Amino acid sequence: MSDQTRILIVEDDQDLADLLVDELSDEGFQVHHCLSTEAAVPTLHELKPHLVISDLRLPGSSGMDMLKQCRTGDTQPSFLMITAYGTINQAVEALKAGANEFLTKPFAMDHLILTVRKLLKHQQMQTEVEQYRRLLASDQFQGLIGRSRAMQSLYHQIQQIGPADGPVLVLGESGTGKELVAKAIHAESQRAEGPFIAVNCAGIPSELIESEFFGHAAGAFTGARGSRPGLFSQAEGGTLLLDEIAEMPFGLQAKLLRVLQEGTVRRVGEDTETPVNVRIIAATHQDLEHCIQDGRFREDLYYRLETFALAIPPLRERRGDTLLLARHFLKAAIQTKEPAITGFSPEAEQALEHYPYPGNVRELQNAVERAIAFCDQAQIDRHHLPARIADYEPGKLEAPSPLQPQQVAPGLTNTGTLPSLETVQRDYIHQVLSVTGGNKRQAASILGVTRRTLYRWLAKDDDPADVP
Repeated sequence: MSDQTRILIVEDDQDLADLLVDELSDEGFQVHHCLSTEAAVPTLHELKPHLVISDLRLPGSSGMDMLKQCRTGDTQPSFLMITAYGTINQAVEALKAGANEFLTKPFAMDHLILTVRKLLKHQQMQTEVEQYRRLLASDQFQGLIGRSRAMQSLYHQIQQIGPADGPVLVLGESGTGKELVAKAIHAESQRAEGPFIAVNCAGIPSELIESEFFGHAAGAFTGARGSRPGLFSQAEGGTLLLDEIAEMPFGLQAKLLRVLQEGTVRRVGEDTETPVNVRIIAATHQDLEHCIQDGRFREDLYYRLETFALAIPPLRERRGDTLLLARHFLKAAIQTKEPAITGFSPEAEQALEHYPYPGNVRELQNAVERAIAFCDQAQIDRHHLPARIADYEPGKLEAPSPLQPQQVAPGLTNTGTLPSLETVQRDYIHQVLSVTGGNKRQAASILGVTRRTLYRWLAKDDDPADVP
């Protein structure tokens, strides 16, 4: 268990309490002790323990009163009742009142520790199930919108990655909402009260980029009249989003890697290192593995950033989210529209749902805002939408990622000239790699296999029999 797991012991026998504190502390728990229910109640609300271990008989209020305190309000820790006067009736009464376990003194310490671990594990599983149920019941999560399975999976990953505090690599096509995902990670982290700063690596002039990131001392260069903190210093205690990380100059990538490894920065014009406490989130729509092959991105930086990687699904893979998003954008944009627009016609909704959105969520938002501007009636109709959406027919517009079916050469009817299954499958693997620009992660996802399996296939590509 983590040393963040908190246990509150309510026991008036000082010798037993000291033993419990020592044993449970050695197991890695944060353990607090109170001699009575009256003393424990304030600690309960301040500490918010994961588990309470309470004697049944206490001076003043009893352990049953302590149990009632634990089952009211927002604090709902697991509860282990212990007593030297245990009876079946008392155990049944405690369990009915909400206790999770009941132990009779004297008990073996190993047995108590096993019981504690079982209760904490069960509580952790209940918490995760409840979080997942809340996600499934909600259309929104930390500013993100969507109820599709792909988005529910993304929400769950953000909840897991948020508290981890390591660097994060956010991958996704243009317009998928990479900055919103980064903000959600920040909101789920222990840095949520700290600053969130986003910078586009492609938008800073090359001659100023080092100063922009790390700051500079007075007189460091022409025009530097005073010292200036960089983005890392401004984001102290919070999160720094490096958008379009693939556009970062190669030389600066080495310095970024040093920041990630050492936790210090050196301002331009200074010789000393300054500690910084910043979480880095990097985002890009490019295939960084391909950038590495082209010599534009450092391989060591890529593997450092890939500690936690998130892939944002494109809108075309989020079945059921298109109209949800469209209605959200409509509601947000019609506050000042006269006359008021109440929604979309069935024909407009059908057109919105069928279009594949190569520009993803950003393209949908722009389309809705355009339709609002041209709409002079209560409902947005099909003709108010951009022509590419209103007139779209499947097969006429090629989205960036979906694979096109392989065409059979005209006149290929002789079965003796047809390729073998192994040849077709091997060609298909290379077609997927070609469409994804060599991105093996995305290719493996499309093929429905692990990257390890894909690497094994490619390594044995010289022997067609080895390709399934």
